[in-house]
Amino acid sequence: MIEVDNIVKTYGDYQAVNHLSFKLEKGKIYGFLGPNGAGKSTTMNIMTGYIAADSGTVTINGHDILKEPEEAKACVGYLPEIPPLYMDMTVGEYLRFVCELKKVPKKEVREHIVKILADTMLGDYEHRMIRNLSKGYKQRVGLAQALVGDPEVIILDEPTVGLDPQQINQMQDFMRSLKDDHIVILSSHILSQVSAVCDYILIMSHGELVQQGSEEELEAGENKSQVLKVRLLAEPSQIKEALKGIAHIKSIEIGDSKDADGAYEAVITTDSTVDIRKDVGLAFAKASIPVIELTEKRITLEDIFLTATTQTPGYIDHAKVRKEKKEEKELSEKRKEAKKAVKEAARAAGLDPIMPESEEEVLSDEELEKAAMGELDIEDIDDVISEEESTDKESVSEDEEENE
Repeated sequence: MIEVDNIVKTYGDYQAVNHLSFKLEKGKIYGFLGPNGAGKSTTMNIMTGYIAADSGTVTINGHDILKEPEEAKACVGYLPEIPPLYMDMTVGEYLRFVCELKKVPKKEVREHIVKILADTMLGDYEHRMIRNLSKGYKQRVGLAQALVGDPEVIILDEPTVGLDPQQINQMQDFMRSLKDDHIVILSSHILSQVSAVCDYILIMSHGELVQQGSEEELEAGENKSQVLKVRLLAEPSQIKEALKGIAHIKSIEIGDSKDADGAYEAVITTDSTVDIRKDVGLAFAKASIPVIELTEKRITLEDIFLTATTQTPGYIDHAKVRKEKKEEKELSEKRKEAKKAVKEAARAAGLDPIMPESEEEVLSDEELEKAAMGELDIEDIDDVISEEESTDKESVSEDEEENE
């Protein structure tokens, strides 16, 4: 399991990751979806220990990525957006080098490399220099190094960059084959790839997690009613009359004029997710109204993505921060001045305002705080003191009467 807890990462004035938290478990392909600059790559770099967060923690299978880096990194295979390749090595030499880095037992290295070459379809390229490979095959070599050591967590940052359509399909099939025994994390800003492969989607925008869930859950959360768009060769009054007996219709909006085909466009909205297309079609047929077009308008993953990612960038407003600090400092000074005035007024009356146990307490803690906040005027303190003195005198008189 991977647990990311409240991580923050700032570059100068830009907050790339803003208090991000989530948990991932084995058996699913997770898609990090977001526009360029959303913080996807930064989050992945933090999760792999490549860079450190300003604050927050990342735990992989119970190992903190900063406190137990070797144990945590042993669980992770990572393909960054730009694969970390040595161009002067052959594919086989490079994979043997990575095996040494990941401490694969020597007697298992050859068998391990053969399997990885087969999985990534690089068997015919083992003895080729990496610098002579196409961009797509370099991407495959990067994927192969991520699989060395059979890590439990596979993190892939834009893994299909540079691949042709056939290679993309092969890569997607391969990612699906990994999910039963691994946590697979795919980062992309290409909606179709995430939709085709991922079981669970996390949408990021400006360093924040703005939506998460399966594609079905995300769409179901937005499509709480059915919306039908219909083009009809009939007058508005005829359209409304034909739809009268259909249940669940909430509203009918009809255009003001006919289109080029002489049809009116009507938008029918229901009060639930009940599918009324069949009922609507039968109603128009019964009323002998020709239907030019009937389509269902649904909020798709693309709509959700566009809505969720249109936010203000995460730049830090230093002017606002300075103003808030200045106001806080001024308020602190006012508190000090108010408390000082309270104490001086009390001492002038021979009383102690700050000891709750004192019988001569002028102001309660609550009243002192009000005075500090400006809710109790300093000029009124004399009145408070007078009231306290009057109370003390009355108390003394009562005691004398009891003694007599």
